[in-house]
Amino acid sequence: MKLLRFGRDFKPDQEVILRDYLAIERTRLANERTLLSYIRSSLYLMLGGIAFFQLKNFPDFKYLAVLSLVFSAIFFIIGIYRFTVLKKSLKRLYYNSESKQQKK
Repeated sequence: MKLLRFGRDFKPDQEVILRDYLAIERTRLANERTLLSYIRSSLYLMLGGIAFFQLKNFPDFKYLAVLSLVFSAIFFIIGIYRFTVLKKSLKRLYYNSESKQQKK
């Protein structure tokens, strides 16, 4: 469980300046791009699984088709999970810094 939390315990000690705000925005956009990449890979695996089901001359490929569909679902779930974890982390980082700015 420690591996999943790697790098998530960063706490800003100062207010967020423009450079930091832009870095947070770049990270948010990269997070969205990574989610779309997971979805794309998941769809390709699903299409491959459906194509393996369509092969009538090779009945042994049914196992490969099921495995491909299972991995497609796993990729999709992992992508959604990683997206939400990083989004919550970025939101918490940004709001913590905003609350520190308002206290000053």
